[in-house]
Amino acid sequence: MTAHPSPDHHPSPTPSGRPLPFGTRLRSAMDERGPLCVGIDPHASLLSSWGLNDDVAGLERFSRTVVEALADSVAVFKPQAAFFERFGSRGVAVLERTVADARAAGTLVLMDAKRGDIGSTMAAYAETFLHEDSPLFSDALTVSPYLGYGSLAPAVELARESGAGLFVLALTSNPEGAEVQRAVREDGRTIGATMLAHLAEENAGATPMGSFGAVVGATLGDLSSFDLDINGPLLAPGIGAQGAAAADLPRVFGAAVRNVVPNVSRGVLRHGPDADALRGSAARFADEIREAVAA
Repeated sequence: MTAHPSPDHHPSPTPSGRPLPFGTRLRSAMDERGPLCVGIDPHASLLSSWGLNDDVAGLERFSRTVVEALADSVAVFKPQAAFFERFGSRGVAVLERTVADARAAGTLVLMDAKRGDIGSTMAAYAETFLHEDSPLFSDALTVSPYLGYGSLAPAVELARESGAGLFVLALTSNPEGAEVQRAVREDGRTIGATMLAHLAEENAGATPMGSFGAVVGATLGDLSSFDLDINGPLLAPGIGAQGAAAADLPRVFGAAVRNVVPNVSRGVLRHGPDADALRGSAARFADEIREAVAA
């Protein structure tokens, strides 16, 4: 893949010697390129629609095409680890190359792996995706807090050290999520609201934006009962194929809409394998999102 270095989007050391925080780099990328996040989701039906075999060669061709077509124009790529892992070690090798090539080309990489565990196991997950020496090192990682928010401590600590970020599942778009995330604690606060409050604490005082974000579905409608002002990014899946539109963002996210990172996967990817069609679709979504956020 052709690389287009963009050092502003990578964890270059600050004067103190620490890596530039993810929140700072994400804000810069969003301001420069717009906030669109494009998923890299090579599931079998999509490979087939591209005329590719459901094998490692098809996986690599798909991923290479997406990165080459869009790496110089979108702020964030979000590869879904499961679609690579299903091919075993050779699939993971493709994921490693995809991450490295996307980051070398100047695009931030959010690894969608939704890891969550306790103690040394959570630490190992963190090292896999958040340690700078790992071949899967990503700018950010999705994590699940439903063994208790405190179980994420190893990932939070390593993310701070490496200049990476986390996106914590808070108010997800799947209907089943409500039975956990909308459950009410003894203090009267929902579990989802509790996760948002934890993230606000992690991001306190960060400028221009904290590195610890929440996953909040764009399909959820009115969320005015939740405090989404966490001083951090809000990953918003659901635009496009899941039914939400860019115009819905201000209504769903209110005053926090400037920190929203809308994720589109099938809405863009279905236009492949033609690179121009992929670029055109991503550009249309990006324009619609900019217009909605600026309204």
